[in-house]
Amino acid sequence: MKFNYSTFSLALITSGLITLPAISHANDSAELEDLRNLVQELSQKVKILERKGENNDEAAAAAKKESPVIKASSSGFSFASPDGKNEIKFRGLLQADHRHFSDGANDVRGRSNERAGNLNPDGFHSAEDTSLLRRVRPTIEGKVGGKYGFRFTPEFAGGSASAVDAYVEANLSPGLKIRAGKQKSIVGLERLQGGGDIKFVERSYVTNAILPNRDLGVTVSGDLFENKLNYGVGIVNGVADGGNISTGTEYNGEREYTARLFATPFVDSANALSGLGFGIGATWTDYTGEKNLNFTDTTAADATRNGLPSYVTEGQQTFFRYTSNAIADGKRIRWSPQANYYYGPLGVIAEYARVSQDVSLANNGSPAAGGAAAGASVITAGTHKNLKHDAWDVGVSYLITGEDASFKGVKPKQDFDLDKGGWGAWELVARYSEINLDSDTFKNAAGVYAAEGSGIGNAFSDLTKSAKSAETWTLGLNWYLNTNAKVSLNYARTSFDCGALRKGLAQTTNNNASGSNVRDREDEDALLARFQVAF
Repeated sequence: MKFNYSTFSLALITSGLITLPAISHANDSAELEDLRNLVQELSQKVKILERKGENNDEAAAAAKKESPVIKASSSGFSFASPDGKNEIKFRGLLQADHRHFSDGANDVRGRSNERAGNLNPDGFHSAEDTSLLRRVRPTIEGKVGGKYGFRFTPEFAGGSASAVDAYVEANLSPGLKIRAGKQKSIVGLERLQGGGDIKFVERSYVTNAILPNRDLGVTVSGDLFENKLNYGVGIVNGVADGGNISTGTEYNGEREYTARLFATPFVDSANALSGLGFGIGATWTDYTGEKNLNFTDTTAADATRNGLPSYVTEGQQTFFRYTSNAIADGKRIRWSPQANYYYGPLGVIAEYARVSQDVSLANNGSPAAGGAAAGASVITAGTHKNLKHDAWDVGVSYLITGEDASFKGVKPKQDFDLDKGGWGAWELVARYSEINLDSDTFKNAAGVYAAEGSGIGNAFSDLTKSAKSAETWTLGLNWYLNTNAKVSLNYARTSFDCGALRKGLAQTTNNNASGSNVRDREDEDALLARFQVAF
């Protein structure tokens, strides 16, 4: 309680005045004068003390305005200026995974036992159980001047270091945000969900196979109409399907253009539609990959520079590859309608993606290196095609402990605590996801199935080594121990269309014109487990 010096002074003076008559009867006039002087002296001292108190309050207020604000909470650690315009945050994500396969293969290429180890009777190297660090991502992010910010997230998983996110941004208003550097692609819905917030151990075929992961460039985005419409447009270097660009430049100077609209028209409504969102994303570029089979006239060979992807299962096993002489050669267009819905403990996310890719076959090497006749084109004439691949998925989650589902994670009603009896939040998840490859991928210019190899008579992939579709059912359980810790367990069963040789044929046999020597690749049964800490 603050001491009131004025009140105290008034009490002293008043008490002195009240007792004056009694004193005057008991003492002479000199004593009365001394008493009056004493009261005046005390009053002056009280005023001095009161002023000192005011000065101390002013000094404390001034110091508070200059002292940094330090915070440590479940959302990370930070220190900021008192006005909040300048801030540094430290965050992190660590995921320790284990993968167990009761069935499945990890290689689609025809290899010998000497190269691949012991092959199973179908000519594949069986998928192997493994433990790994899936994500090890410390993050530094912040802002200066209130409107300008940055984010830097390195990745230490996988035995090497790389930059996952590295960008600067200007938040000029809710409707206008500019970001430059390496960042998530704005196109996909599930991709925009944080790595620690995803409902399944691995993302779907739409996200991991078709749509871009991260790219390098400039994007402009914002929220309009009271956060009911989000827009984004970008000019980036461009990556292959599911690709994550390095911090280097693009290959041939062509940029990729990206755009997305996402609406939440009922976000402020107090009804069952308030958690509904839907939209569409797209990319466009005109791109010719680098066919680099030599070290003479270009940089060191890099298989990804042909501009074409490989596709993997939910267990991260490759089931489709283009042939070694396939190359991106023209327009690449992607589009992706998408939606999500959250209502109480229920969450639903659904996406579709389609890519239209111009491709050609190339000669072995460039004219300058002698891989083709002097002055001849690297691209083999008559092999150009436009291939169309698509994927879709529907994922459902339900919190059986009653918490509200959301796009950005779960906050348990009670944290897991053996002493206090809390058991955290429990969530059931299920998803169906599939991907389909254009049948022309496996046919030559004459429209018949062809084997891997060079020349006009061959296709872009071999049905005896690569499947033309994959379908995956996933069931899982998430246990949120608290806001920061989560344990996940998924069972994923994947079936394939084609992708293996008919039993009894020699492993060196390739595809034939009728496709009669092809059968379905064996199903993959994978158990995926994860322990995660994020802050």
